[in-house]
Amino acid sequence: MNSRILVVEDEPDIRELIRYHLDQAGFVVETVGDGNAALQALRRRRPNLLVLDLMLPDRSGTELCREIRADADLRDLPIIMVTARADELDRLVGFELGADDYLAKPFSPRELTLRVRAVLRRSTSKPEAEAVPEVLEHGELTLDTARHLCQVGSQTVDLTVKEFLLLRMLMSRPGRVMSRERLLDEVWGPDITVTLRTIDTHMKRLREKLGKAGALIHTIRGVGYRFEE
Repeated sequence: MNSRILVVEDEPDIRELIRYHLDQAGFVVETVGDGNAALQALRRRRPNLLVLDLMLPDRSGTELCREIRADADLRDLPIIMVTARADELDRLVGFELGADDYLAKPFSPRELTLRVRAVLRRSTSKPEAEAVPEVLEHGELTLDTARHLCQVGSQTVDLTVKEFLLLRMLMSRPGRVMSRERLLDEVWGPDITVTLRTIDTHMKRLREKLGKAGALIHTIRGVGYRFEE
């Protein structure tokens, strides 16, 4: 069965261009022009991937992305953000909110098609070599992967999708040094173009949110990070 793509884009010409080329590539495409229509479409029938413009008439794409990631039925939906702004800060915000890829306008339809295929491929080919327990614990720190819940003692810690995935990766491999390159590849994917500084920025925020438990994450200078055994 062909993958279903929902395209959220307020400019009719661009929306039709994206629809045409994804349709030609063999995808089943639905298009909407604003955030409210997108939420209705998502709840009516979940697609395999969302192409989301950041500049929408009724709400920002980042706000919509945040709502999607907070929804238990949609939080793992692959998202490609599309925007006219291409500076690094926008990319970092997008990835922090849980975007799987980020494409700046103007872009070629072929590039979008390749990105869509790459994100779909990653989302449907998760490795099973290392089984991760549903609940990871170390002292007062608990990470419930099934419920997407992080707690330090009795306090719930609100983590972004990327922060949660980074912590899960480190906690599931205690005592092992994880390089920045590997963290980027496994959490963001090998096809994403972001700098190694992205990891450091996320780790800093993750430690701050964890409070005292943040000391369990050790920086290995020049290499990466290690979670305490």
